[in-house]
Amino acid sequence: MSGTPIAPQKPHTHSQHGTDRYDPYHWLRDDERKDPEVLAYLEQENRYTDEQLQPTAELQETLYQEMIGRLKKDDDSVPYFKNGYWYQSRYSEEQEYPRIVRFAGTLDAEEELLLDANQRAEGFEFYSLGSSTVSPDGKLLAFSEDTVGRREYVLYVKDLSSGEFLLDKIEQVASVVWANDNKTLYYVKKHPTTLLPYQVYRHTLGTSGSDELIYEEKDDTFYTTLYKTTSEDYIVIGLFATVTSEVRLLDANQADAKPRLFLERQRHHEYDLDHLNGRFYLRSNRAHKNFALYSLADTEDAASAKWQTEFEGGDEVYLDGSELLDDYLVLSTRSEGLTQLQYRHWNETELRRIAFDDPAYTVWLAYNPNHETTKLRYAYTSLTTPMTHYETDLDNGQRVTLKQQAVLGDFSRTNYASERIWITARDGVKVPVSLVYRKGCFSKDGHNPLLVYGYGSYGNSMDPYFSPARLSLLDRGMVYAIAHIRGGEELGRQWYENGKLLNKKNTFNDFVDATRCLLARGYGDRQNCFAMGGSAGGLLMGAVINQAPELYKGVVAQVPFVDVVSTMLDDSIPLTTGEYDEWGNPHEKKYFDYILSYSPYDQVKAQDYPNMLVTTGLHDSQVQYWEPAKWVAKLRKMKTDDNLLLLKTDMDAGHGGKSGRFKQYQDTALEYGFILWLAK
Repeated sequence: MSGTPIAPQKPHTHSQHGTDRYDPYHWLRDDERKDPEVLAYLEQENRYTDEQLQPTAELQETLYQEMIGRLKKDDDSVPYFKNGYWYQSRYSEEQEYPRIVRFAGTLDAEEELLLDANQRAEGFEFYSLGSSTVSPDGKLLAFSEDTVGRREYVLYVKDLSSGEFLLDKIEQVASVVWANDNKTLYYVKKHPTTLLPYQVYRHTLGTSGSDELIYEEKDDTFYTTLYKTTSEDYIVIGLFATVTSEVRLLDANQADAKPRLFLERQRHHEYDLDHLNGRFYLRSNRAHKNFALYSLADTEDAASAKWQTEFEGGDEVYLDGSELLDDYLVLSTRSEGLTQLQYRHWNETELRRIAFDDPAYTVWLAYNPNHETTKLRYAYTSLTTPMTHYETDLDNGQRVTLKQQAVLGDFSRTNYASERIWITARDGVKVPVSLVYRKGCFSKDGHNPLLVYGYGSYGNSMDPYFSPARLSLLDRGMVYAIAHIRGGEELGRQWYENGKLLNKKNTFNDFVDATRCLLARGYGDRQNCFAMGGSAGGLLMGAVINQAPELYKGVVAQVPFVDVVSTMLDDSIPLTTGEYDEWGNPHEKKYFDYILSYSPYDQVKAQDYPNMLVTTGLHDSQVQYWEPAKWVAKLRKMKTDDNLLLLKTDMDAGHGGKSGRFKQYQDTALEYGFILWLAK
């Protein structure tokens, strides 16, 4: 057995605003990921974690086999029809990655293989297929892939007639869109250091080194993306910051199109844009923070035109998105923390609603490539319902099930129950919590182990969803809870704003208060309560255990964003500048002081902490590996307990962990094994 890893301390001090922050583990940062001392330390931590979790090895393997045993080996996506072909992704037997196929005219036609991601992944420990888009005439496939894990994609083009790959190869690519001439590609390029998507180029097939720069975003708080409107007449250059957005348009039918400004950016005005049948449609928050939908003729100037209101925002209803069909307008809205799908004929004013039954659920608009239809596709899931794709005919309301996620074994949704409750936070605010457990294994008397999950940042709503892997917890008596804390957008835009910037501590307080309330109401055992969160949810874990470590027997912090002050002060790190409106810019003292007061790494203190499993990826571009590595080193130095403190670094992966539909469950089995072992 190797000893407990003890990271050497090397003097380093950060000084800002008259405050010195001693950082003896700063040396663990290696941007090149080649420093032998750093790599040796991470490997030592990995060996220590493996040794400490050796008693769970059999349990982990059991969990892993359970999880992959519930998956259908031969599985297909729901096919969709576009430009004369049915397209589908297919998995076969033990293959980790999909094959992209199509059928001409009818699904009974001969299968044509477009791309086999398994072949592309050969020889790589990590593989991620990014964009894959077929040219309008159906003859070419443009696709991007990442073989490192840093989301630095390389673009390739394949001739679907010959099966040959063209010589065109472009690195550091984000979004990719075809122009309508079938030979012009627009793509967004990432900055080589910050990985910020910031430049739009036009590439003509068969040319090399002469791509034309169409647009460059100079403000490094904005992200740049590309997409085609529903009409396919325009390519949208979308420029998005946390509280501001702007759109520039390219004519998709002109190979030499120049971008034109749609509506000039104005701080705190967010909008996105679509186009169909001669009109632009804007989802905008100019009149209400919960957004409204407007339209105007595409011949009008958006800055001076009177916008026609298609759906008005309000305090109780948040407009999440829309789908444009020739005959219908479909809206995705949120009310009381739950998503609703509403629709109306363009000639009508009254909205109709698609009904759902579960107390807590998730629904979203699926891919609807054909606006000429009256049939709407959407996906639905709940804590007890596997993901289900539906198609509803909006003319008559008739619904068909296109596919429900198969769960192999003895699964029956009737064996499980879900609830949605409201807890009262310390400032009197009501916070929703979604729960699921197995019937017969649960009694509301405080004897079940409890796992509380949370995120609460960026306005990302943690909606309840079905997880086949989670059944391994529920079947062993675990209660699983999602705390819909402030910082998400479950209850509208204000819910987000009340959990960001100088209100960020509401996020942490909500999670702690939700945990206490669940325990008080008998949903969990006070001696067997656990918490889990990833990325910004890992920051949540760090803040929570500094505030209330006694609540939790064990905590899993996945790729945790814990060195908040240092990262937000360093604009060379990917994503930093684009997040000043999320966390605050610590170059300003008021934000520096506030962030410092909750930053998990800075607030580690001499106290008892729960058992902890901390995970990271060496090539993570979202949260750099050194944040969790430094945090663990400092915790190990300062904590006053003998509880487990484990760091697991995937030396071949990035922010999302292992790639592959089966291999990814190795990470889940590790985390669940850790929790269940402690819960004995």
